[in-house]
Amino acid sequence: MSREFTLGRPILWIFFLFVFIWAVGLLGAFPPSVQAGPSVDLSTAIIRVAKETIPAVVHIEVTERQEVANPFFPFQGDPFFRRFFNTPEAPRSFKREVKGIGTGMILDSQGHILTNFHVAGGATKIEVTLADGNRHAAKLIGGDSKTDLAVIRIEAKERLPHILFGDSDKVEVGEWVVAIGHPRGLNQTVTHGIISAMHRRGITDPSSYQDFLQTDAAINPGNSGGPLLNLRGEVIGVNAAIASESGGSEGIGFAIPSNMASYVAKLLIATGKVERGWLGVSIQDMTPELAKSNHLENIKGVYVAEVVEGGPADKAGIRKGDVVTAFQGKEISNADEFRNLVAVTPVGREAKMILMRNGKKLELAVTVGNLEASARLFASVIKDRLGVSVRPVTQQEAAQYGLQSPRGVAIETVDPKGPLGQAGLEVKDLILAINNQAIAGIDDFSGMAGLLKSKQNVTLVCLDHRTGNTGTIQVTVR
Repeated sequence: MSREFTLGRPILWIFFLFVFIWAVGLLGAFPPSVQAGPSVDLSTAIIRVAKETIPAVVHIEVTERQEVANPFFPFQGDPFFRRFFNTPEAPRSFKREVKGIGTGMILDSQGHILTNFHVAGGATKIEVTLADGNRHAAKLIGGDSKTDLAVIRIEAKERLPHILFGDSDKVEVGEWVVAIGHPRGLNQTVTHGIISAMHRRGITDPSSYQDFLQTDAAINPGNSGGPLLNLRGEVIGVNAAIASESGGSEGIGFAIPSNMASYVAKLLIATGKVERGWLGVSIQDMTPELAKSNHLENIKGVYVAEVVEGGPADKAGIRKGDVVTAFQGKEISNADEFRNLVAVTPVGREAKMILMRNGKKLELAVTVGNLEASARLFASVIKDRLGVSVRPVTQQEAAQYGLQSPRGVAIETVDPKGPLGQAGLEVKDLILAINNQAIAGIDDFSGMAGLLKSKQNVTLVCLDHRTGNTGTIQVTVR
């Protein structure tokens, strides 16, 4: 018995070895569905990003002169009020100086600094403090309110470090990020978090071209204009806004994507302004009803509601009722995305479009026009057909009338004999909607009103600047 056991033991070990090799082979053939990538030491990465980037982040102090309505002016003609309060004669409004703070990032050795438009756009005096404590006066090179970006410049003798931009199109939800800025004036504050969401639109101004990254990295007043960085130290966003009831960070911050910021910054440095592309179409998001009527199996793309006669889209053969599914090789999911893509396409460039018409796929090329030039054209058409000229609604007006953000347009001039003048509208009244379509801003209004036909009946939602009341009126375009 013992001999048989002794002789059998090598055979048993060989059998177990064979089973082990076979099992390892199976594991190699069927690896786990989730494999861990290279580990990242988060604390070390953040330290490195902070050390490399803080020298290129600056503290900005601004002074702005604001015109404020005199709260006593409406009572100037009231003898009882003047006798009781002994109020002196006072002007309708007065000016005051307001100071503010923000953050910026150095773009190059020439001293160009990127920040938010709401930080530096209206400033009468700008002072920049570098990370080493040196202070410099700065001047505004250019600003773009539609993306809330501005470029300022300092003249410095010392060598200036600068940031590097990353590719915001490659950012993923859940990716670790670092924010650097000067919240509440606390210099060189570093916070971290993750990317919470992508493509947040309509957060501040519905008529803007913003397409925010959302992050839970702590962002507070004073962080505006500072960088949001990936763990490679690349700027992937410009911190711009927070959603908060307390006024401080509640884990919902928003940053302008770096690809948009880099594009706008280059234009501002080169020309001091931003030229935007224009196709001459009125578009809307797809709905199940629109998809069904256009013989589409799924809801993708944007619906062309109107085409401006003689505009770039009209010349390219785009028609009312077409559904645009791709622009310059990128699939279109909604109207905001399409508008942003067109806007950043250089004026005069030929762009490739894919659209559906009567269930058939078409490929067209369109030469992108100039939005600013179209706005001047529309302004002339609007004045001729409606008898008014308009301007954007200000933040002060929005607050006065209880609007969450500036929307609609304000009447700047009115022809008493024109359609709107005869309907009783006055200077400073707001137009909030045309034919049940809300007006986000001046571009929206120009696009909608510019498509109106002579003798067409139009329904407008308006706000009376005297009472703050809204109402509906009907006019006939002349």
